[in-house]
Amino acid sequence: MAGSPLLARCYIGLGSNLENPIRQIETALTELNSLPLTRCEKVSSLYHSQPMGPADQPNFVNAVAELLTELPAPDLLTEMLNIELRHGRLRANDGLIKNGPRTLDLDLLLHGNQVVNEPGLTLPHPGLHQRDFVIIPLLEIAPDLTIPELGRLLNFRTSAVEHGAKRGQPPNWQA
Repeated sequence: MAGSPLLARCYIGLGSNLENPIRQIETALTELNSLPLTRCEKVSSLYHSQPMGPADQPNFVNAVAELLTELPAPDLLTEMLNIELRHGRLRANDGLIKNGPRTLDLDLLLHGNQVVNEPGLTLPHPGLHQRDFVIIPLLEIAPDLTIPELGRLLNFRTSAVEHGAKRGQPPNWQA
């Protein structure tokens, strides 16, 4: 994989608030690292945050992972959705409430410097620069990151919607 011209640096947002959220995230990190043509380079600490959706659900555990991959963005997204399904993830189109509780949520935040706006895939992730539970862990592992067409991530720290993201323990996982 080293030296490949197709190698992309990607950032994945992870979140869970059901069925042992810390274990869900740690298992998902292992699965992300096991994807073909992909390796996990960095993982943020775990963060705890209030739900973005209905308030009558448990708080979330969040993290961000940095991957290096040769997978094109649509293929990486498909692999991420398969991981979610293996974790029992259900979606709003399954009759659930949007932004409701979930076993695992994986968001493709960035795939290199790509800008994509297609059905099912938007890059950069449209909420990336608006949510403290994404910005804070992302700044931990990529403090100088620039978001394509938006600018430096650091510039969004003070304008992000506050979900009470607080740093917890690092996951018990190593890249």
